[in-house]
Amino acid sequence: MRTAAGDWAEAAPLWAEVTERNPVNGDYWARLAEARFANEEYAAARQAYEKVLELGLRATYLHQLRDSQPELIPGEVAYRMACCAAALGRHDEAIDDLAVALDRGFRDLDRARTDEYWTPWHADERLRDLLGIIDAAGLTRDEGWRYDLRFLAREIKRRAYAPFAIISEEEFDRSVATLHRDTPGLTDAQLWAGMMKLLRHLDDGHARILPPKDDNDLSRILPLDLFVFPEGVSVIAAGPGYDHLLGARVEKIGSYTVEEAAAALDPIIMRDNDQQVTFMTAFLFRYTALLHALGIADDPGKATLTVAYPDGASGEATLTAVPGEILLDRCPPGWTALADAVPGRPRPLHLRNRELPYWFEYLPDADLVYFQYNGVRDHPAETFAAFCDRLFGFISDRRPARLVVDMRWNGGGDTFLAQPLLHHLIACREINRPGALFVIIGRLTYSAAQNTATAIDRETNAIFVGEPTGSRPNFIGEQVIFELPYSKFLANVADLYWQTSWPWDHRTWIAPDIYAPPTFESFSRNEDPALEAILAIREYPPAHRR
Repeated sequence: MRTAAGDWAEAAPLWAEVTERNPVNGDYWARLAEARFANEEYAAARQAYEKVLELGLRATYLHQLRDSQPELIPGEVAYRMACCAAALGRHDEAIDDLAVALDRGFRDLDRARTDEYWTPWHADERLRDLLGIIDAAGLTRDEGWRYDLRFLAREIKRRAYAPFAIISEEEFDRSVATLHRDTPGLTDAQLWAGMMKLLRHLDDGHARILPPKDDNDLSRILPLDLFVFPEGVSVIAAGPGYDHLLGARVEKIGSYTVEEAAAALDPIIMRDNDQQVTFMTAFLFRYTALLHALGIADDPGKATLTVAYPDGASGEATLTAVPGEILLDRCPPGWTALADAVPGRPRPLHLRNRELPYWFEYLPDADLVYFQYNGVRDHPAETFAAFCDRLFGFISDRRPARLVVDMRWNGGGDTFLAQPLLHHLIACREINRPGALFVIIGRLTYSAAQNTATAIDRETNAIFVGEPTGSRPNFIGEQVIFELPYSKFLANVADLYWQTSWPWDHRTWIAPDIYAPPTFESFSRNEDPALEAILAIREYPPAHRR
């Protein structure tokens, strides 16, 4: 009660009594440490944080903290200890502790740069070096980029879960040194590509580096949405003035065939598996600055595509890139989607509400509930837990023959939020049986969505349909974005290993039990091979019986 009310003066002695009676529970020491820290009892708080580091915390307790403050992972706990020393005026000890916090994986350098505990010491060179505090205006362009390069290399080494599992540290250092040496002769886009190559070896599909959104040169994109089908790379949406390209198959970018362009992009694509490469290739085809940096396009602001139109004719189209952000769940205003240009055919279910994190519809003719799960996040109008209660309440009342969980467009979010779905699926005997539960997966089933699919695979009788997932059942991944001090590029290096499956599970993806990948032929007719395959089933696959 006292803690919830923020009455730290009363809460601290109460938690001290709790830890005296039970000194082996790290959660209690964390409550005591937080109360003492908030009450400005810094010396005593530091002692309590030392016990937190020694004993650790439950994952459920860490998640309870997320809405109000950073998770008390070891790097954060060590950072609080450094802040205690700083608040007590112990300058050298505080900076030593800060260095330890960074070594232990402290994440939020942006917060530390503005934290009241450190601002009085911003002139200290050691502190500036630890936190990446620079006077950007006082640096030349080459000095600034070289600073960012050193900073990125340091962050890769200290943040990455397994920075040298694939290449040696010596090989990595040589690559950094080469890029450092070549900086004066490289464009900003080429430096961007060079930094992407430094992330490539991390075996981390969450690793990335992108220009700031207000960089209207490097962040420009072609006004097309592309998708890789078995038949080739096709245009599935187009911006104003480019409607004539809808449904066209891209055969060349500049003088490069699509296959050659994909090969040129491969060294800068981070990946968990080949499905993610397939998705990212179409994604990066749209960044003209990168295409130019890699020699694929002749101009950093435009690209000429050789295309084959649906009627069999061929042609060229030169497109000017526009400032903007790639939206994965909908078209920007004014764009036209191929799904809306199919005469007499409405959008299929899976393309109707992709902007919503979750929704469901009952199909009476098939006695089937179709539930599309597009994001592992809460909707402002209804939490996912409340939605799951409503969904399974409907299932309990209606008793449908089948439930389809469509996760093919789900790029992730917060894994913890998916637990209500898993609990309901396990408990619902009418659905959790062979032939009644189906999960549609695809190349965008990734991150927290991959964790959710893996848990469903492990704990239920689900039959998986579609194409392989975009990640592995066990993978390195987390989104902890940080900013490069000079260029303001945004980078991410994952520091967690998610072992959602068994330790010996070395699959590169969850493979479908029923392979029904998206094809251009079906997409261009607003048909859905995956759902059609489910509707055609009269008996569940023998190979799936458990």
